[in-house]
Amino acid sequence: MIGLLRRILTHPWLALAFRLYIGGLFVYAAMYKINYAAEFSETIASYRLAPYWAVNALAVFMPWIEIVCGALLILGVRVRSAAAVIAAMLAVFTVAIFINLLRGAPISCGCFKTIEDPISWWTVLRDLGWITMTLHVYRYDAVLQADRLFLGKLGRIGS
Repeated sequence: MIGLLRRILTHPWLALAFRLYIGGLFVYAAMYKINYAAEFSETIASYRLAPYWAVNALAVFMPWIEIVCGALLILGVRVRSAAAVIAAMLAVFTVAIFINLLRGAPISCGCFKTIEDPISWWTVLRDLGWITMTLHVYRYDAVLQADRLFLGKLGRIGS
């Protein structure tokens, strides 16, 4: 029974499902932030964690990092690198939410839109779930990776 459960949890097709989900999630999340960077900068400022001089730069660059990493996950290009960046971003987001929950700040997450439900412990659990999925992708993903399918042949030619 434990062996079957282990085989299911470590199966590369489960990692592919997580990869497509997390990639699509980050592309979706970035679309709104790119279109409304000023509102997103207000959301970042409401967390009161980033220095004021960095808020606008974060609001401009962070969504582009999200969309590029999400697209790389969907396309299966440089999957481990994209998963590592996304896991790091999710860890930062989770810590920021955790700190503001301890402060009792009634702010919204700003994950997908600027006006959302206030952050809660469910938000932290949701982000921890996404971190777990991303780490699963980092560790077990081996199916339909474009760079392995196409660039792997170039590596064999070079050696």
